[in-house]
Amino acid sequence: MSNDFRMNYERFVDEANELDIVWNLKSSEGFAICESNEFDDAQVMPFWSLEKDAKAACNDGWEDYQPNPVRFDDFVDAWLHGMDEDGLYVGINWNADLDGVEIEPVVLIEDLLAEE
Repeated sequence: MSNDFRMNYERFVDEANELDIVWNLKSSEGFAICESNEFDDAQVMPFWSLEKDAKAACNDGWEDYQPNPVRFDDFVDAWLHGMDEDGLYVGINWNADLDGVEIEPVVLIEDLLAEE
């Protein structure tokens, strides 16, 4: 994991706990999901800790998406558990090139709850 990716991940954990909200991308078709860059035959749903960073990702084929707020408790209790059951990975604070950490939801849950 590059230093930039690690810093973005740590910032996500801190800001998600502090701001009590995270952001994913939603369109009339549903939520943004893409193929994993790290794992074979896997899909990733990206989330950001700040709306402006989520908005910056709405390009290169994702122009139809808009940032969608998710309450922290819902993110941990519903989204991450559901993503784990569905075999999805979580993309964390990806940069404008849609690069960044891809992690198993259960690992992220542990890190988020350790911060509380």
